Formats: sequence, structure tokens, C-alpha cells
Amino acid sequence: MKRRAVYPGSFDPVTNGHIDLIHRSAALFDQVVIAILGNTDKTPLFTIEERVEMLESVVRNRRNVSVTTFSGLLVDFVERIGASVIVRGIRAVSDYEYELQMALMNRRLSSRVETVFMMPAETYSYLSSRLVKEISLLGGSVRGLVPPAVERRLAQKYKGMAGAAGAVPGARRK
Repeated sequence: MKRRAVYPGSFDPVTNGHIDLIHRSAALFDQVVIAILGNTDKTPLFTIEERVEMLESVVRNRRNVSVTTFSGLLVDFVERIGASVIVRGIRAVSDYEYELQMALMNRRLSSRVETVFMMPAETYSYLSSRLVKEISLLGGSVRGLVPPAVERRLAQKYKGMAGAAGAVPGARRK
């Protein structure tokens, strides 16, 4: 029996912290399905098609990793594709509190689905997509935080906006 896991998220954009968890999950499970959430309350920077492209380019050499999208309840999606595990990354205590609540609710919705928490490598323990977008918007370097292809796409998205402190709520001009 193959162990299939789902690593869900918005991946807007995918970071090296995500990639670290993808590679480590792929070593633990027979198949890992990266599931990009389609119905999010957030307004994403990248379209769902762009996020699929970026993730597929990053995992194309991993034979046991695939990328797809989903909407609706995560546990319904997990069961529909025959998976039994949800992989979630935890960087800090604040992540744990939220993820624990979600894991317990998912367990209540389906006792057949387990949640596995993984910590990223220390190098990426502070990293988030939100921080990457903010740094890129303000003209900072995201080299080493995201794959090179994602770095280029961020530069294209924010071209002409770098350093525009007024574009970020709460940012101050010097």
C-alpha cells in the first residue's frame, strides 16, 4: 500500500522553505501531492496558473511529487485522491497554535486523515511568502530565499514599483 501525502498551501510564491519541506516529505512518503488552494480569502500576487507553473518547474525532477489545485474542504480533497496524510510546516509557536487547531478540526471531519507537522531547516525557519513579497516590492534581494525562476518572476511583477514605500501599508518614507 502506497503512502500518499498532501502538502497544501497558497504558495504565493513558493519559497526555499516550501521546497525544503517538499523534498523531505518526498523522502518520507511514496507520493507527495502539492495542492494549491484555489478558493482563498487572500488576494494572491500570482495567478493559480503561475503558481502551478513555478511549483512544477521546481519539482520536475522529483518522480514522486506532483502539483495540482483544489478548492473546498482539504480533508475532502485528501480522501478524494486516496491520500491519508496532510503535511504542514511549522516555523514558530504561533504557527503551531493555528496548525494544531486546523489538524484537530480536520481529524474531527475525517478520522482517516492524519496531519504530520514538519519544521523547516533552520536556514528557513523565519521565511514566509509574505516576507518575500514585501522584500521584493521594496527592492530588496530575495536571492537564496526563493528559486531563481521565482526571483525573476517577482522582479517582473514588481518592476517599476521597487522602493515605493507608499505601496506597502505601514511603510515609512525616509
